[in-house]
Amino acid sequence: MTHSERLLSTLNFERMTEGGAVLETFFPWDLTVNKWCGEGLPEKFHASYLYPPAKSREHVYLYDCMAEPVYEYEQYLGFNGVKRLAFRIPFQSFEEKVIEETENDCLKQDTDGWIRRYYKNRSLVQEVQPVVRDMEDWEVLKKQAVSELKRYCTDDSIRLIYGQFQEGHRAGDYSIRFRISGFFWTPRTMLGIEEHMMAFYDQPELLHEINQFILDTYIHYLDKIFDIIQPEVILLEEDLSGSNGPMLSPDAFETFVSAYYKQLFPFLKSKGVKNIFVDTDGDFNLLIPKFMEAGVDGFLPMDVNGGMDIVEVRKKYPQLKFIGGFNKLKIAEGKEAIDKEFNRILPVIRQGGYVPGCDHQVAPSASLEDYRYYIMKLKEVMMQAGADRP
Repeated sequence: MTHSERLLSTLNFERMTEGGAVLETFFPWDLTVNKWCGEGLPEKFHASYLYPPAKSREHVYLYDCMAEPVYEYEQYLGFNGVKRLAFRIPFQSFEEKVIEETENDCLKQDTDGWIRRYYKNRSLVQEVQPVVRDMEDWEVLKKQAVSELKRYCTDDSIRLIYGQFQEGHRAGDYSIRFRISGFFWTPRTMLGIEEHMMAFYDQPELLHEINQFILDTYIHYLDKIFDIIQPEVILLEEDLSGSNGPMLSPDAFETFVSAYYKQLFPFLKSKGVKNIFVDTDGDFNLLIPKFMEAGVDGFLPMDVNGGMDIVEVRKKYPQLKFIGGFNKLKIAEGKEAIDKEFNRILPVIRQGGYVPGCDHQVAPSASLEDYRYYIMKLKEVMMQAGADRP
């Protein structure tokens, strides 16, 4: 069974007699791998190797920078093969420049267009002005994004960057996990958290203009990208909840987010995308029915300390798929805590449709020894993947 087949069969609730997919939810935390390099991890896997800078502006938008080094790192640790790719609409395409500087601070425009004040004698950053405040700002940003798309995301660049993964993916040597930024997350990064919340009431037309542009851009460019590669999993980044619940109501979600999902998701499936996942933190139980109505197949990372219990969620929604759901904090507590956490989620593993992984990046408090033990136990429990299926 190839890596691609194993992942798809696991997520398709099949009985995995040869064992289910063994994968990690996220790429590693830089502080963690740097610490592990002092505990026996080859020095090669220092964060500077795993997270190389983009070779050119094309690679910033047609994102493949971590695909090879993180794949190599995970192969070393014994995970199944996966290449992590993304497409980024060029909203963060500004030149960094200093606006004003004093002996105490520096006022700068950052690459995302925000103006921030950086203090020199303390680790404080003050957000002074977002890149988008109103429709006029949006039109300027949109014009710049369109220019960047035309210049850097050409058909030739798309074929060159994503085409390098076509042969190995078709052979099943690895699966592809593909990221895009969602219809809640993206406007939030432009307006700011509080301003975004206010815009649902004060500037709804602005949010619709932004999300319509995002939708149109995705359909145009993903049409070309997914002619070359068809991901087993696509992730929409949508951190829209905290530990007390979602940051928007079900009605607002349906109007400003789900309405665009319902146009994008059928297109993605028509292009061969196998599973549509949403990457969101916090407690989003209230919105699960709305997500499912829109066509979401599953979620990650299922934030345990944020209020998401995959055992309880699966009871309510037996067809829902998960990646993640293992409390990352338990790894730092040692082998007994790791065993106990696997026992907690074992019923969902046995039901299928679930690829266990940490519910966030593994923290530096965890030792490499205990993380290796976690991987060993993960392989053991995945021999029971789908065991309760007929």
